[in-house]
Order: sequence, then C-alpha cells, then structure tokens
Amino acid sequence: MPFLRAALARVPLPLRGLRPRLIAAFVLVATVSALSTGALAFRGARTGVLQQSQDAVIKQFRTSVNAVAVYTPPEPDATELQRAVDHVLHANPEQGWRVMATYGDRRAWAPSADFGKLSPELLRSVRTRRAAVFQRVNADGHSYLVVGMPVTYAAGANAEPRLSGTAMFLVVPQNTEEAYVKVMVGNIERATLVALCLAVALALLAASGVLRPVRALRGATRRMAEGHLDVRLAVSGSDELADLSQSFNDTAAALEQSVAELRRLEARARRFVADVSHELRTPLAAMSAVTDVLDETAPHLDQETGHALRLVREGTSRLNGLVEDLMEISRFDAGAIDLNLDELDLAESVANTLAARGWQGQVETRVPGPGVLRTRVDPRRLDVVLANLVGNALRHGAPPVRLTMEREERADGAWAVIRVSDNGPGIAEEAMPHIFERFYKASTSRTRSRNSGLGLAITAENVRVHQGRISAANLPGGGARFTVELPLRRDSADGDDTDGGSR
Repeated sequence: MPFLRAALARVPLPLRGLRPRLIAAFVLVATVSALSTGALAFRGARTGVLQQSQDAVIKQFRTSVNAVAVYTPPEPDATELQRAVDHVLHANPEQGWRVMATYGDRRAWAPSADFGKLSPELLRSVRTRRAAVFQRVNADGHSYLVVGMPVTYAAGANAEPRLSGTAMFLVVPQNTEEAYVKVMVGNIERATLVALCLAVALALLAASGVLRPVRALRGATRRMAEGHLDVRLAVSGSDELADLSQSFNDTAAALEQSVAELRRLEARARRFVADVSHELRTPLAAMSAVTDVLDETAPHLDQETGHALRLVREGTSRLNGLVEDLMEISRFDAGAIDLNLDELDLAESVANTLAARGWQGQVETRVPGPGVLRTRVDPRRLDVVLANLVGNALRHGAPPVRLTMEREERADGAWAVIRVSDNGPGIAEEAMPHIFERFYKASTSRTRSRNSGLGLAITAENVRVHQGRISAANLPGGGARFTVELPLRRDSADGDDTDGGSR
C-alpha cells in the first residue's frame, strides 16, 4: 500500500481525476477479462486442434503400419524395411511425412534421413512398449509431431501381442495446425482490441453519468462560496448521488436560513448602535457645553466639588469619544466611508500628528527626507491611524517609543512601511489573534486602560480602505511592534484616483 500511494503521488494532477480513474479501471478490467478469456479460449482451442490432428495422424499411421505388417517378415532385411517405408508413404502421399523403419541395426527411410528429432526417451519407449508413443517437438521455429510405433504379432487368438523387433517412426510437420493457431491468435487480438474500445466507450458513458451530478455539486458549492446561498441541485433517481444532492439541498436551505437570521440580527445590532450613537450626540453636546461653563468656575469651588467636576468632565469626554468611535464603526459597517484623497508627504504627516498632540519629545522618529514618500491618502484618516498607534504605545508600552518609516520596492509596486514599537511587556500570545477586534482589550498583558477597545479596530479599517495592510508582533527583546503598509500612489501614476471617492 505505501508503494501504491507513492506511485499515485507521482501521477500528474490532471490524471488523478475521477474520469481518468474510471476509464483506467474499466480498461484494466476489460483488458484482464479479455486477456484471461482469450488465453483460456486459445489454450482450449489449441489443445483441441493439436489433439484432433495428433489423433488423426496416429490413427492413420497405425492403419498404414498394420497394413504393411502383414507383408513384412518377422526378421526383415534392409530391402523389406525399405519396401514397408515406401508402402506407408505411398498410402499417404500428400501428408509431408518422413518415415523410418528399424530392425536391430538395420535402417530404412524416406524421403530423407533427417530423423534427429527422435529423442532417446521415445526410442527407448518404442523398444519396451507395445503401444504407440508420440511427442511434439519444436525445432527451427516450427512444430513437429514425432510418432514411434512398434510392430507386434499375436501368437494366438487370445494371446497378448508380442514385439517383433521392427519399429516404424513418423515425423510430420504441423504447419496446418500452426496456421490455425496463428489465426486464433489474430482473432483473439482483434477481440481484445474491440473489448478495449467497448470498455473505453462504457467508461466514458459511466463517467459521464457519475460526473454529471458531481460537476453540478461542485458548481453549486462554488456558487455557495461566492455568497449565492439560494443555489439548489436537481434531484433525480434514488441512488447515492441523488441522496448526496438532497443532503446538499437540505444543508444549503438550513445554511441560508441561518445566515439570513444572522444577517438580520447583525443589521439590527448595527442599526441599534447607529441609533444609540446618534441619539447620544445631542445630550453629550449639551453636557460638554455645561462642563465647559463649569470649568470656568472651578477655581472658585471647594476641593470636593472641583474633584467631582473633573470626574464629570473626564467621563463626558470619554463618553463623547466612545460615541464618535461607534459612529465611525457604523459608517464602516454601512459602507458609507468617504475618502477625501490628497497627495501629501507621509513624513510631514507624521510630524504634524506628533506636534498636534505634543508627543515630539516622547517619540523617537526615523523618517526619510521630504518628498521621498509621497502618496494619495485621506489626511484625516492617516492622522487617526498614526495617533492611535503612537497613543497605544505611549499608554500601554514603555519608553523609548520609536516610529520608523521607509520605502520598499516589491513585485506589486512601491510601498510605504510605517513601524511603531515600544519597550513594554508586549502582547500576550493568546491576545495576538484578537488584537484588531472590536471592544477587545489585552488587559492580561498590558496595563489596564480606560479606552473603549475600538481604537485598533478603527485603525485597521482605515488602513484597509487605503488598500493597505496592518499587523502586530512582539519584539525579541521585549515590547510590541505595529506595522502599517500603504501602497504609494501618485497623481501622475494613478489616474483612476479621485479626491473624493466613496467606498
């Protein structure tokens, strides 16, 4: 079995399909059946032809020998032996026989002395047995029948025959039998070829009948993978393939129902988040305005009232940020994101982001010179990406926080690679697959924060709408590193870009 599996592994992939295997199986079965049947038929027919010919020759030879035995004396001389040989040949003129008579050391033959095909075993059997002895001999690519027959005499009516010492030998070519055998071989070869052709035709018909529902099933699964959950198969018959088609239809119906329910629940959840976020904006705006007014009176308030006011202000600010994040997530889910693209220098954008938040002295930067990395991006969304990554590194990591930016040339074009790293404890391995999920907080590996858990999810969405990639990893020496890859597209190199594409 390992050898068979290894042999199948070396077969080219196009030959491993169901159709080639069915055809090969049918052809193999037909070949084995045809060859086995042909071999048995050939063996039986050959044996029958040779046996019939052998019996006829021996019977005819015995008749001829019995006819000359009457006129041959018990102790014949050479002349009498030759007369007996000539009589046998005269009685069978068209048989191609070669006959030899022996008595002791005396020999007589006709038409030639070519009797080298007489084996010692046959000569010995003729001297000791009273019955005819025969052999089939192959010589020079031809088959010969060799017969030895002792001449016997009966002393009385009930006495057993006794050997006279005279023996007659016959060598006859079996050319006619060989011709019959060659004809049989040719017929068997033609029958085998016809059987193989029929096997291929039957294999094609069987493969077509088997593969038609299989191809339909493959096409249906592909359409289902593309999102067409309403695809169904036509069920005909009551065999295993019909059961498979019915099972597929039942599975597809159940899946369509489940997905429809999930989509309905997801749409309700999105609508609920969008509605709640929208409804909270008005009271939050009012609360922000009130806290701004109260901030002006904070110096005149006692310590406890001032502390309570600061807590209200911080809570209002956090709630306002959460509402804005939820509104942004809702726009991503609804596909209502507007990209206001503009060609700008990424290094300059980094400097502006850090300066706007007062992070220049807290972040080590290594960026290329002006004009090296220019591309078309949405400035506001790029600022959100940089601010979230740097802010996370400052809040959850440890100094030094580093931001590097470089250009990489790849097979699919030029890319800007932005890396933000810190020297903190890093990200727990169990949290790594979920780091960009919504509302996920890696609280087991980083200092517990008061953020909403939407920052990295929004960052990832903003990178994706720019056809970029984002990833996270832990550094060997400690700390986490976030990598953002953005394709470099210029106005002159990408005429399809517009300043305000809706995605």
